[in-house]
Amino acid sequence: MKVQGTRRPIGSFDSGVGGLSVAREIRRVLPGEDLLYVADTAYCPYGDRALEEVRARALAVGRYVEGAGAKLVVAACNTASGAALEQLREALAIPVVGLEPAVKTGATVTRNGRVGVMATAGTLTSARYARLVREHARGVEVHPQPCPGLADLIEEGHLDDERLRARLEQFTRPLRDAGVDTVILGCTHYAFVSGPLGRVLGPGVQLIDSAPAIARRTEHLVGADGSPGTGGLAVLTTGDPQKVAPVVARLWGAEVPVGAIEI
Repeated sequence: MKVQGTRRPIGSFDSGVGGLSVAREIRRVLPGEDLLYVADTAYCPYGDRALEEVRARALAVGRYVEGAGAKLVVAACNTASGAALEQLREALAIPVVGLEPAVKTGATVTRNGRVGVMATAGTLTSARYARLVREHARGVEVHPQPCPGLADLIEEGHLDDERLRARLEQFTRPLRDAGVDTVILGCTHYAFVSGPLGRVLGPGVQLIDSAPAIARRTEHLVGADGSPGTGGLAVLTTGDPQKVAPVVARLWGAEVPVGAIEI
């Protein structure tokens, strides 16, 4: 279902600010489109919550984004997509783009057949992730690495300091010991620390991010002949805007007003 001839915004959401890494890629390929981003900060991170709770939150936020006038919604969260993508597509009348770890790409580009997946526990235990590994990683060693608390650190603005580096050292040690040459970023937050993560893993390890592919899929659904807006970005949060706004500004590279909502 393509979306054409409309000036409504492209909506996206995540449990916090991590999904801005996807919004950033969408902005790159669709610079004239208006973007609406909802950070469900009051429930961040989704990866530490039960499946049914994540599903309920994803449906509630997805419905809010649709009600706010979005022409398409991107579930810019691997955990939310794993828990509720099918339900979102059934519940909403607008197209829904989901996110999932790029296991297929990682299995294709690995040189030594050993791939790591850094993600939340919720993503790594989801049926969607198991299907991806089963269908696309035959003959490849896949090493899942849960990263509890990493999204929280990034959410708090720890993007390249000693506290972050210590946590990255901890989480990547099993992957380095396994000799992986490819690491899939299975959480949208992690793209914002790809620099320090790459330094910890070493120059021989390539990082795979799903965001560019999601942006291309969004571009395809919007259509080249759609009617763009002004290229604006509106950010809303279920948390404290005064705490969220400085992190959003740092990640986006510009001051962005952040509004408060209750969902």
